Amino acid sequence: MHSTKKGSKAGFDRRDLFSAAALLAATPVAAPAATAPTPDVYTRLGVRPFINTTATLTINGGSRLLPEVIAAIEQASQFHVNMDELMEKASARLAEVLQVPWGIVTSGAAAALTHATVACIVGADPEKMQQLPDMRGLKNQVIMPKESRNVYDHATRTVGVEIVEVNSVAELEAAIGPRTAMIQILGEHFGGAKFGLKEVAPIAKKAGIPILVDAAADYLIVPNPYLALGADLVAYSGGKILRGPSTAGLLVGRKDLVQAAWANSAPHHAFGRAMKVSKEEIVGMVVAAEIFVKKRNMQAEFKEWDGWYSHIGATVSAVPGVKTKVNPPARGGPFPTLTVSWDPAVIGLTAGEVGKLLSDGEPRIASHASGEGNSFVIRPVALRPDDYKIVATRLAAIFREAPKGRAKAAIAPPAADLSGRWEVAVTYITGSANHKLFLNAKGNKVTGTHMGWALEGRLNGSIDGDKVAFHSALPIGGQSLPYGFNGRVEGETMSGDLDLGEYGKAKWSARRSA
Repeated sequence: MHSTKKGSKAGFDRRDLFSAAALLAATPVAAPAATAPTPDVYTRLGVRPFINTTATLTINGGSRLLPEVIAAIEQASQFHVNMDELMEKASARLAEVLQVPWGIVTSGAAAALTHATVACIVGADPEKMQQLPDMRGLKNQVIMPKESRNVYDHATRTVGVEIVEVNSVAELEAAIGPRTAMIQILGEHFGGAKFGLKEVAPIAKKAGIPILVDAAADYLIVPNPYLALGADLVAYSGGKILRGPSTAGLLVGRKDLVQAAWANSAPHHAFGRAMKVSKEEIVGMVVAAEIFVKKRNMQAEFKEWDGWYSHIGATVSAVPGVKTKVNPPARGGPFPTLTVSWDPAVIGLTAGEVGKLLSDGEPRIASHASGEGNSFVIRPVALRPDDYKIVATRLAAIFREAPKGRAKAAIAPPAADLSGRWEVAVTYITGSANHKLFLNAKGNKVTGTHMGWALEGRLNGSIDGDKVAFHSALPIGGQSLPYGFNGRVEGETMSGDLDLGEYGKAKWSARRSA
């Protein structure tokens, strides 16, 4: 850390600006006073907070901010600065701390992917920047290995690019052409890849194509392993293991491309204007990066989490039929996790029922326990130091009080033969669509094809008397859209509720087609 330089014009230099011990007005940034936190800000709105065993999922609130980050954000909120000046100094500090050519703070890792893509397409050319999302005359393809594709493809293709999927060196070489703007790869440092950066980098470098690595779930390593292997840009989430602001991320790498990414993002009037990062988030993210590199010891944290797992394992496995297993870090999850499983013949609860009991209890516990199975994973990153004891006690009580096994419910003969084509009307919160189901029924089992408005996927389900339950997934890009049909059949019609996963609920009705 660096002391304030008295007598300097602004009262601080670049290093002082982003030191975790002296920030903005050269006033020391200390962790907030140790007071017991209260959930009043949520409970007065009618929201119940929870103990979080799902790590840093955005839908569950992301990470717990470091106390130093909270203090830095509060202090930053008291002053005004020019955002270009702030990011310039923040970038230089990130470059120094992380030993990278340049870096910027973004409004999350997804925004970093978008800004990086735009930078590789238009650079910092104002005319091209203003033309977007009109892609005429611009490079409009991004190449991705098949195993790197996932739901976050959307952050890349949002600008209007076409994703070209490859699965081998030959396919990559054939795909590169005058329309190629960039190659994107999922971070693989914490897990293997059949066709990853090592294979892609030599070909990309020869062709002069920049490489972006999506390392959102990773933690920072100095020097950067992806840049060392030939990547040009690397995106990280700030609201995961780094414990910075949940709405912040980092884009590091080649200086010209990172600077172009900033030019295309807010506060500038370009494609990324909507992805605003605040002065507080910039300061908080830089402090989080400094602390991670200078103070935190991930192996020590892993060891602490292993101790939590030992306690949970010993507590719940004391219940007959329950066992636990520690899993090593993996691609997309660079930390140990704990699998809790049970014998359904001994404990008559599904994972979904366990999850509901955890969520409905006091204190409320959010978990990955869902569905009809008999296991789930605990992830440690968002747990507070003593939360693991509460989790262990609650799980042991749930398993101990569970029904002693459960006979498989009898299923009634089908009320109708569902085989054939069905015309489906889906009614969303707003809007509607026409779908088709092509069903093949054998006894109580139903299989077939679900054709949506534009996509098509396999369907599986069942009929129990007049009750129907179908599940399908319509693949698009790196994800599949889930559809859960539940309802009843009556003659030549069916109707009921539709579960769209993260996209909410809908209604459906179907009529058999001639």
